[in-house]
Amino acid sequence: MRKLLIVLTVLLSSYIQAQQEIKVDLFDALAFKTVEVSYEHYLNEESSIGISALFNSDTDADVSYNEKSMITPYFRHYFNSNYNWNFFGEIFFGINSGDTNLELEGLNLKEDYTDGALGVAIGSKYASQRGFVVDVYGGLGRNLFGNDSPDIVPRIGVNVGYRF
Repeated sequence: MRKLLIVLTVLLSSYIQAQQEIKVDLFDALAFKTVEVSYEHYLNEESSIGISALFNSDTDADVSYNEKSMITPYFRHYFNSNYNWNFFGEIFFGINSGDTNLELEGLNLKEDYTDGALGVAIGSKYASQRGFVVDVYGGLGRNLFGNDSPDIVPRIGVNVGYRF
């Protein structure tokens, strides 16, 4: 029992001591009237896991995401060990939902969909010594399950946040 307690304490302390980030996507807010927030947890110096939540209020605008909402867990691998500037590759799975236009016997109908997109992205991140973080990324995913959902899901952004 004592050994189990020691192992759990070591694992928990390593999780608490790891770097974490909370970010907001300014690009989506300004360009698309969309809110996207992210949380990222570093596993080690070379990799991290995270999750993003996107909420889109205006899918009928000229330039907009098709998705009304998307929850995106992701894994990032960082390619160099420079603390301030780092390049990364990302694998993500975006669970997205929205509505699509259907034409049925001359009628335009909107049908809701929910789908999952598997994709990749690349990007770069700047982190200051005091915790200020900016990351820029872009990528594409492909919806896998539905027939009514869009085939391609974009993943682009300029995040600003804080590392603690």
